[in-house]
Amino acid sequence: MPDLADTEQPTSRKRWLIPALLIIVWLIVGSMGGQFAGRLGDVQTNDNSSFLPASAEATEVAELESSFIDSTSVPAIIAASRDSGVTPADIDFLQTATAGAADANQAVRAASAAVQSQDGAAARVVVPIDSTSDVAAVVEELREVLATGAPDGLSMYVTGPAGTAADLTEAFGGIDGLLLLVAGIVVILILIVVYRSPILPFVVILSAIFALALASAVVYWLASTDTITLNGQSQGILFILVFGAATDYALLLVARYREELSTTDDKYDAMRTAWRATIEPVAASAGTVIAGVLCLLLSDLNSNRSLGPVAAIGIAASLIASMTFLPAVLALIGQRAFWPRTPVHTVSRPADAEQSHRIWAALARQVSRRPRTIWVACALLLGIFAALMPSFKADGVAQSDTFLVTVDSQRGQEVLSAHFNADAGSPALIITSSETVAAVQKAAAGVDGVAAVTPVSDAGGAPKSVDGRSALRAELTDPADSLAAEDTVVRLRDAVQSVDGSDALVGGSTAVDLDTKTTATHDKNLIIPVVSLVVLLILCLLLRSILAPLILMATVILSFAATLGISSIVFNHILGFPGADPVVPLFAFVFLVALGIDYNIFLMTRAREEALEIGTRQGIIKALTVTGGVITSAGVVLAATFSALSVIPLIFLAQIAFIVAFGVLLDALIVRTLLVPALVHDIGQKVWWPSPLSRSEQSPKAPRS
Repeated sequence: MPDLADTEQPTSRKRWLIPALLIIVWLIVGSMGGQFAGRLGDVQTNDNSSFLPASAEATEVAELESSFIDSTSVPAIIAASRDSGVTPADIDFLQTATAGAADANQAVRAASAAVQSQDGAAARVVVPIDSTSDVAAVVEELREVLATGAPDGLSMYVTGPAGTAADLTEAFGGIDGLLLLVAGIVVILILIVVYRSPILPFVVILSAIFALALASAVVYWLASTDTITLNGQSQGILFILVFGAATDYALLLVARYREELSTTDDKYDAMRTAWRATIEPVAASAGTVIAGVLCLLLSDLNSNRSLGPVAAIGIAASLIASMTFLPAVLALIGQRAFWPRTPVHTVSRPADAEQSHRIWAALARQVSRRPRTIWVACALLLGIFAALMPSFKADGVAQSDTFLVTVDSQRGQEVLSAHFNADAGSPALIITSSETVAAVQKAAAGVDGVAAVTPVSDAGGAPKSVDGRSALRAELTDPADSLAAEDTVVRLRDAVQSVDGSDALVGGSTAVDLDTKTTATHDKNLIIPVVSLVVLLILCLLLRSILAPLILMATVILSFAATLGISSIVFNHILGFPGADPVVPLFAFVFLVALGIDYNIFLMTRAREEALEIGTRQGIIKALTVTGGVITSAGVVLAATFSALSVIPLIFLAQIAFIVAFGVLLDALIVRTLLVPALVHDIGQKVWWPSPLSRSEQSPKAPRS
């Protein structure tokens, strides 16, 4: 008979060998993929026009524009002002400085002559910049040139499309460093409080970092090959999603691992059992989020459509890292990972979960005593806030209101608005048939909000005609990035398209912003119902029920509506935001439904597991008791990581940060903690209809050993 020690040694070696190999693989992935997280900015595109669908009117104009004017440049507008009036010396400086900038950098085209305002207090110069160059870098160089040797008392700002693009690039520059730093510190602090351990938080964070390295490498490759379009907003959301999701999945695995360590002193067996119990709800959660965000592929806007695969890649990487690297590390470390609160091995699983989860057991008892009172009260409270949802303003904001801090392009736009026809550097462009150009010009000139309409001329000074088409420039009285200018473009399109035979199209930067918002509204109305249906179908498959998924979806949608209602109060009356982009409620819905349903999945899969042994009503109470702490911790972590988006000074990301963070907390603390458990307890076994579980309630059994 072979020596028992001889047979156990190879088995023991195999048990640590696989985790060790997994760790080595992830170390390689981290070292190779980590570099791409800092290089995603190299493959970003933050120009609105590149996001529009080919069918948009502004896109059609952009394609025809090159036949009439130089469309390979983006205008930077220098706005200069002096309280006592711009002097001839000031004008000379502007001309000399811009000429010097053009000589020093080939990307800077010849500037226009300086134009002084009628009141004499301001001047402007239009400086075309090669659109194929690094526009942001060129603008920064131009600003440095203007700051060197500037006349005393003369204020100068670089604005226009190029100036705004440069300020956006600078704002997104905080993503690589500051955003990750803030998110990492916040998560570590929360995990230290949750685990009270100096080891576990850093193991979890390392898992999230490896997930980000994998996701960044894949996204960088797809963006560099033009398979997807990446912008700064998508990159910021990717970083936050990976940190939040990876940490949430880790919390579930670690909680179950700690539970299993209390029943066995074999750390490998404990991890095997914990992994098997966790993989289904975590994979279902990840699959739900992935399916939800991939619905964004239905969007007509490239920026929305590209976020779908970017976010899906992030969630998939989080799932893979959390279910491979993290269990491998924990399996090797064992109980020492929880030091100094090392799990104590008992003979069997504790018979009463109340002893291990006293606070949540007390709450669960209250839910079991008055379920109907609790769910009705919760539903009424959420319903009151949901009634405020129509006051959420999502009609768009001016480009100059995009920033939460005052930037150079904003100041310059204010100068232009005060002293000039504000969009002189970026007029609307009208493409029409050559035969009707005079009639179209007359119709456009009569539109309220249009200051002047001039034809694009050829070298001889006559209106230029290409393939039977001519072009007109329409200067607007309002800033090109304002909502008032967008309203003017709507009136302008109606006027010029009413001219018989004109086939007129209106484009330009204002039209791009308008068409972007119009398309975003269409996307919202299409994608929100699709996401709801997809998530509902996944829940039906997961819970093997129809009624339970319908209840869960109803609670999450009610939570979303309440979140928007509360957000409208915060944004309109407390923070004083001018409004929100139409894409904000779309992104908020996708993330809140996909992420909010996670906590219900974690709760209900455990409830179903318990219901098979002790019945539905006792099962939901047991599920609430044992999952309450970990799911609440997961909600707090996800809310905190999304809040980190607010460090980037852009109104869009600040709004998304608040809505998702608040909504996640609402789901974790109210919906999953009170509303859903009370509803399920009140309904009883019928909640699993039409599953057989809804017809044959199990009798309570002895606790599992």
